[in-house]
Amino acid sequence: MARITAGLTTSHIPAVGAAFDLGKTETDYWRPVFEGYDWTKQWIRQNLPDVVVLVYNDHASAFSLELIPTFAIGCADQFPPADEGYGPRPVPVVEGHADLAWHLAQELILDEFDITIINKMEVDHGLTVPMSLVFGKVDAWPVRVIPIPVNVVQYPPPTGNRCYLLGQAIRRAVEAFPEDLNVHVWGTGGMSHQLQGPRAGLINREFDMDFLDRLIHDPESLRSMPHLRYLREAGSEGIELVMWLIMRGAMGGAVKELRRFYHVPASNTALGHLVIEPAG
Repeated sequence: MARITAGLTTSHIPAVGAAFDLGKTETDYWRPVFEGYDWTKQWIRQNLPDVVVLVYNDHASAFSLELIPTFAIGCADQFPPADEGYGPRPVPVVEGHADLAWHLAQELILDEFDITIINKMEVDHGLTVPMSLVFGKVDAWPVRVIPIPVNVVQYPPPTGNRCYLLGQAIRRAVEAFPEDLNVHVWGTGGMSHQLQGPRAGLINREFDMDFLDRLIHDPESLRSMPHLRYLREAGSEGIELVMWLIMRGAMGGAVKELRRFYHVPASNTALGHLVIEPAG
């Protein structure tokens, strides 16, 4: 059967993608950010999955205020990079895994998750920046990807508990797939940041560190964290962290922390990154 062997989280800051594309990774400002992923790049070469289930949020590229699914799944064979106003990023087309994606859609819906099926979709920096950080500059991505867009843009976003439960359902669905596949689940977005208003540029290192610790050792305590606390403590865009709970729910019980990286500043955002695997 298919199995989930690792989980990964990372921020998906658009300025990081721009720095990558414009050859600025070795500048004094950006070098510490990209060096923080050197360990992960080496690790992924030795632990390359067949498929990545990648949880992210769309930034008005595939969806608009006219149509906002709370949870969706990309079931297409390919997902081209989106034009976010300055042309598509010069990165490879994302290759999907339609067989597993349709299986996940079926199992999740029958498991009582109302998840929107997407048969044609462009993917923006929320998905492509994590791919660039982990795999670097490549002619073709070395893994298949199943996109899982989550609404954390338009109120109301899903609760942390619902996200955690979705992660658990994804794990059950993956393990019910009969093909022998090595699957990773990535949760993206965050950490603390606010892009507008009087608190623009907000960074809360204490909250971020506590969130990372609890995500590893006590994820149950994060399931009931209200939206208002994310807003107060992590800024208006800090709500993206609920997507990390989908990854954590998919990992099951105890996990082993393989890599932790945290850096400020990356644009006006706190950047966080974890790699974990099931313990034992």
